[in-house]
Amino acid sequence: MSALSQAVEAALSGGPPVIPPEWTPTGHLPPDVALAVASSGSTGHPKLVLLSAAAVTASAQASAKRLGGAGQWLLALPTSHIAGLNVVVRAVLAGAAPTALTGPFTAQAFTQAARAMPPGPRFVSLVPTQLERLLTDPVAVAELGGFAAILLGGAPVPSNLQNQAQRLELPVVQTYGMAETCGGCVYDGVPLDGVQLRLGAGSVGRIEVAGSTLALGYLDPVATGAAFVNQAGQRWYLSSDKGHLDSAGQLTVLGRLDHIILTGGHKVAPEVVEQWLVAHPGVAQVVVTGLPDTQWGQVVTALVVGPNPPTLDQLRTWLEGKVGATKERLPRALGIVNQLPYLAPGKVDRVAAAALAKGLDRSGQIDRLR
Repeated sequence: MSALSQAVEAALSGGPPVIPPEWTPTGHLPPDVALAVASSGSTGHPKLVLLSAAAVTASAQASAKRLGGAGQWLLALPTSHIAGLNVVVRAVLAGAAPTALTGPFTAQAFTQAARAMPPGPRFVSLVPTQLERLLTDPVAVAELGGFAAILLGGAPVPSNLQNQAQRLELPVVQTYGMAETCGGCVYDGVPLDGVQLRLGAGSVGRIEVAGSTLALGYLDPVATGAAFVNQAGQRWYLSSDKGHLDSAGQLTVLGRLDHIILTGGHKVAPEVVEQWLVAHPGVAQVVVTGLPDTQWGQVVTALVVGPNPPTLDQLRTWLEGKVGATKERLPRALGIVNQLPYLAPGKVDRVAAAALAKGLDRSGQIDRLR
């Protein structure tokens, strides 16, 4: 068993907590903290999230129940974030350390690690960019088909990637969650046992989460008070995501509340535009942000990675006529970049992307309608 697996096992049994080495000493933590993990930093300021052994264990047990039982785990994500650390937790509670993928993530490295796993049901947690890379390799695809479940989270899943996985009949489970909920707490739109969902008051549809998997809070008490509230004897985490709950209680995540682009008096969710753009054959990856504009307030701006990227006119023409692609949602600016900035595997750094777009605009490297 690896040193991290041993440390996690001890922490869940009442031993010293596991914390990132760059954060505060353990002496500053409340006594019931078992694990501490940095948030993704989507707002530009990562926070140290404090997790109890009870919450972490409840999360792992609910996940195993939803997936049909415990099994062997392949670790393909960094343990500095909750998704990777969760793999270690689930494996430890199942009685074995995970099989770790070593070196850079490639289809070949994934296949090699998968084939080295012990017998029994196999599970893996991936982000969309990793799955997209694996689906280009027939050998890796064949190996993926042997897994009992492929948890996919950390970022919105493009519709073309969903469709491809379905055509290949891969056992993909789309997850929603964050460090504050001990990772994925909603599988394929349905909350895990012990998890409750609601939408906050008002028209924005803020996703709020309660239940046995909630974090204790943050190292910073002020941040804790802003994100966690007690109402009628129930403790709720107020996410920065917006969503929709249907009559059966199934959740659809609609994007971030704090990424809304205000253009000409209209509110545009960048994630919606990204879902359309990534389906273009010349677009491999994309992030949509807002550029300041004296006339519009902000203009919808696409930063695109692709081998044969379209021009702005080509992209707008391709989008016209698509359901929901109203004129205010069409990009008015386009920048071609070699790579997108990331906070963590699969999670685009939107703060850095906005700064990148501004720099490209000032240098004249953005094609922009005036």
